[in-house]
Amino acid sequence: MAAQTRKICIRHLTQADHPALVALMVEMQGHYRVPCPEPAQILAGIASPPAGVELLIAGDGAALLGFAAAAAIYPGPGLTSGFFLKELYVAREARGAGIGRALMRALADLALARGHKRLDWTADAANPELLRFYESLGAVAQREKIFYRLAGEALVATAAGSE
Repeated sequence: MAAQTRKICIRHLTQADHPALVALMVEMQGHYRVPCPEPAQILAGIASPPAGVELLIAGDGAALLGFAAAAAIYPGPGLTSGFFLKELYVAREARGAGIGRALMRALADLALARGHKRLDWTADAANPELLRFYESLGAVAQREKIFYRLAGEALVATAAGSE
């Protein structure tokens, strides 16, 4: 069945979905050309995500085709809560079939249902197709913000007070 004619279902991750999500996350790491942990380590993370993480999956009944991971943040606008999208990924074979849009729609609906006032995320500035996709949803790039990361030795040094 062609990706364009699939009936896509968006729902929360269940334990039965774990092996398929592990495989999709391995594909994702390859897509981003970053190191990939062993499948057992990925499975452990999926089985015990941090509190507040929402994992949504997109499937057609036969295959897991995409996923989104988001979490509540506070404080958000007006000192209320917000929702932060950490990851949105669609399987290579399923791109262009509306799955990313369906996941974003489900995330927006979930954010509203949880009382969040906005949905924020980062995007790869070097990927114009991705940026056009987000803009097609009505999202507005926040050019006044800069994304920072503290990791590795810098994270350890800051925690120790030896930065």
